[in-house]
Amino acid sequence: MARSPHGAYRGRNAAGKRVKGRLDAPSEGAAASRLRSQGIAATSIAESNIGTGLNRDISLGGLFEKKVELKDLAVMSRQMATMISAGLSLLRTLSILSEQSDNPTLKKTLEEVSADVEAGASLSATMAKHDVIFPPLMINLVRAGETGGFLESSLEAVAENYEKEVKLRGTIKSAMTYPVVVLIMALLGVVGMLIFIVPVFKEMFDGLGGTLPLPTQVLVVLSEIMVWLGPILLVGIIVFSVWWGKNRHTERVRKVVDPWKLKLPVFGQLLTKIAIARFSRNFSTMMKSGVPILQALSIVGSTAGNWVIEAALVKVQESVRQGRTVSGPLAEEPVFPSMVTQMIAVGEDAGSLETMLAKIADFYDQEVEATTEQLTALIEPLMIAFMGVVLGGMIVALYLPIFNIFTLVE
Repeated sequence: MARSPHGAYRGRNAAGKRVKGRLDAPSEGAAASRLRSQGIAATSIAESNIGTGLNRDISLGGLFEKKVELKDLAVMSRQMATMISAGLSLLRTLSILSEQSDNPTLKKTLEEVSADVEAGASLSATMAKHDVIFPPLMINLVRAGETGGFLESSLEAVAENYEKEVKLRGTIKSAMTYPVVVLIMALLGVVGMLIFIVPVFKEMFDGLGGTLPLPTQVLVVLSEIMVWLGPILLVGIIVFSVWWGKNRHTERVRKVVDPWKLKLPVFGQLLTKIAIARFSRNFSTMMKSGVPILQALSIVGSTAGNWVIEAALVKVQESVRQGRTVSGPLAEEPVFPSMVTQMIAVGEDAGSLETMLAKIADFYDQEVEATTEQLTALIEPLMIAFMGVVLGGMIVALYLPIFNIFTLVE
């Protein structure tokens, strides 16, 4: 698709740094004016009919595009709030952010947002066009800030919310890294022994004659099965991974998987606390920023990360729509502890719901951190014992016939 003729430019920014790029403009004069508004002194503006011949942009459908992480959005929101509160115009702010961004996907998106804003669109409406990059929570908080005239406060709320979410994810990730790595190493060790080591011992045992001990026989049978079962399992894992990546966010899958997650023996409580912390923090942030409560409820359900809470909030929306309370329907849901529903009820009665929600979020953030530390302390010795039992048991099973070698020789 061809773009406007005057698209390619070269120049210097306010810091004297050489810059180049493309922009849509109906004429060379309009392009120069737009660049000046962004603090860029153009040295050359040339026609660039991108879209035909050798000038066409090569696109691989986002296959190799770098993903925009929550941390990127937190940093962007914090910087944007700081620059706007310092008196910079929105266009100048977006231009600086696009230049400073290390993420090429975010950089490109901010350039497009800047062009749309310059054309007269609102920031929230422009962000909504890029909903793959900007989450609904961020878009609605920005919209509330634009409507109420406190955009910098809304952006600070976005930054604070995402910074806490990044910290929460980091805590969980650090706690789970060790057991996952140990489990993978144990599985690779077991598969490697079954495929490569057990067959060597089997040939040696066949030469000795006699009857093998039961543990050794089981190991030999597993080794023979693994030769053809291994490739099937590998293909199955790859196929399942692809299917899971495409379907894990569908309602049909979430209805089955999410309730099961909350019922897991050890991790169920942790996942429940994480979901409640997200729900409380996001709900509090949106309430403080002036987002209407029905609209906030429709958004925070999807951001909690669990279908059980999302389904509960559908009932809450109906209750609020009919003029009733938020805490009433939540008290009927087993996933919400009585402390949470009671604090929400107190917040509603006192007219400080957002404050109570923030306190709930802070409490459960601390609970998640404490629980992950306890799990880490518990899982590490258990995983070491698991590896010792599995790999040690296989080695003992392999050497049992050697212990009975004299009996086998006779």
